[in-house]
Amino acid sequence: MDFLNSFFRYPIDQLPFFLLTILIAFTVHEFAHAYFANKFGDPTAKLLGRVTLNPAVHFDLFGVLLLVIAGFGWARPVPVNRANFDKPRLMGVIVSFAGPLSNLLLAIVGTVIYASLVGSGVLGGIENERLFTAISMFFSIFNLTNFFLFLFNLIPLPPLDGYRILEDVLPPSISRKLQGVEQWSIFIFLLILIIPPLQNATIQPLYELAQNMYVNLAKGIIGLYR
Repeated sequence: MDFLNSFFRYPIDQLPFFLLTILIAFTVHEFAHAYFANKFGDPTAKLLGRVTLNPAVHFDLFGVLLLVIAGFGWARPVPVNRANFDKPRLMGVIVSFAGPLSNLLLAIVGTVIYASLVGSGVLGGIENERLFTAISMFFSIFNLTNFFLFLFNLIPLPPLDGYRILEDVLPPSISRKLQGVEQWSIFIFLLILIIPPLQNATIQPLYELAQNMYVNLAKGIIGLYR
């Protein structure tokens, strides 16, 4: 068991809840991209069967394995052809933002459910200790992870959604210059994920902000029951 705990990025007792969270979070995130792209006139994702909530269609096995082992990974990106949009830049921003927004909505819904269970006394009334622990652990991981994914995906570095949003918001001349250095930006992104001091200066503050968003929302909802 000690060997397994040292092999995986997350404790063994939390791993099933984390995998379930990722299953939901990644699937809904990619579905949101595909759904809005199709709505705005780009059938690329639909033709590839990506406008679905079937996790198997969106999961990248290596990306998920790396996430479990190293703490960072990815789902299969949804292909989007902005040339099919009536207003490519505006609709491109909406399609890109739809993914992170879906994670924010999941986090809010999950926090409302968990805080309501706590505030109403339903959770505290569960006598089975294992069930109580499982429910508490799942919602904690689910809500915090989705708040974090919302913030993380808005980082303006490729291949994240924040970079695609930046491309569409900036003037075309500047966007073209960004595309010229995009390959180097990816290396910067990887260095941030790999080097601890850079993680502490960039990723850690996002994690702390996600925690604050979760805790403050939960406290506010629980307070309504008092």
